[in-house]
Amino acid sequence: MIDLTGKRALVTGGTRGIGRATVTLLERAGATVAVTSRTQGGGGGGDLGDAATARRIVADTIQRLGGLDILVVNHGVWPPDAVPLSKISDAQWESTRRANLDSMFYVCRAAIAQMSSGTVVLVSSTAGQRGEAYHADYAATKGAVISLTKSLAVELAPRITVTCVAPGWVDTDMSRPAFGTRETGHGKRAIEATIPLGRIASAEDIAGPIVFLCSPLARHITGEILNVNGGSVLCG
Repeated sequence: MIDLTGKRALVTGGTRGIGRATVTLLERAGATVAVTSRTQGGGGGGDLGDAATARRIVADTIQRLGGLDILVVNHGVWPPDAVPLSKISDAQWESTRRANLDSMFYVCRAAIAQMSSGTVVLVSSTAGQRGEAYHADYAATKGAVISLTKSLAVELAPRITVTCVAPGWVDTDMSRPAFGTRETGHGKRAIEATIPLGRIASAEDIAGPIVFLCSPLARHITGEILNVNGGSVLCG
């Protein structure tokens, strides 16, 4: 039912986890997709938290695809160690902010300037809605992404829709340090007990709603935060 034939998309963080699943579904729907990752830096090396690198990646993508209709900004980090705010170092704070917020700003700024129409989907987290103790740096950046979504939605209407997906726990490499070992799985079972649907999401569970928001089915949706968390956080 979702047909994105002829659409040109850029997915950041698209080589694994939620990003990779999103790329797969976008391509299945007919879109042509360019991918970046933190390690690849868009295939040419570099850090998306650097403005010049972000501009280069977007420019290279547009040159290769002939334009840009869909932007999915999915990349980011979650420092796994539980650290109270009083103990968070300047280096950790700056590193998390650079990876999760500065880079998103730079990619959006570079891409939006080249988009006459289309859709932007940003990936945040439930941590940006309710906070996350001992991970204040991560939660702060994800809360900022939600505010960025709402600001851009008004600023870019009516030519570009801007929405946000806020996942809860997802079974990806980034989250696995919190799940415990394969043998014990204590952390994973404890997390599942807090989720009304009783399981941790797969990457595909998040990618589906992202692709929906990229499609004409969502053409009258903008500025919304779509919670995909199994009912663990209920926000109106």
